[in-house]
Amino acid sequence: MILLRHGQTIFNAVFGLTRIDPGIADPPLTEEGKRQIAKAAEALAGMPLRRLLASPYTRALETADILARRLSLSVQIEPLVAECGRFACDIGTERSRLRERWPVHDFGELPERWWPELAETEDLFAERCKRLRLAMAELDDWSELLVVTHWGVIRALTGQTLGNGEWVRFDPHAPDRSVPSG
Repeated sequence: MILLRHGQTIFNAVFGLTRIDPGIADPPLTEEGKRQIAKAAEALAGMPLRRLLASPYTRALETADILARRLSLSVQIEPLVAECGRFACDIGTERSRLRERWPVHDFGELPERWWPELAETEDLFAERCKRLRLAMAELDDWSELLVVTHWGVIRALTGQTLGNGEWVRFDPHAPDRSVPSG
């Protein structure tokens, strides 16, 4: 499978320079973030991808939308791939509002309030990432899956830190390389 970090948001741009949370809940992509994802979509075109899972955050849904259009994939929402709750950007948007904006995406059984508490502990986040890894390993088509997720999830699963719009191949059956998310 491919784990792809969402494109740049205003939070990423400000926090990257100042290390201060700008206080923006569920931020959208910047124009640079949209360019990053268009570039990633071109790089992924032609790869054997059949499904796209995305975090329910706006930044991930906007990323998934760009990818889905370019790669002719449908989008399925998966809350297990959501970011660890730590900053204002990790306050999500209610399912009903997300469905209004993206009516063609599959929100499945996503609860109305789906995001983690801002004080999600390292242990709870690690357990969620473990559940994600096990769920992905159970899928017959995991090798043809594109997952739009976040810095913390990718780091927890792979031990790697990726920039916005970057991606990495991930085998959920490989030896565990996870590291604490903090």
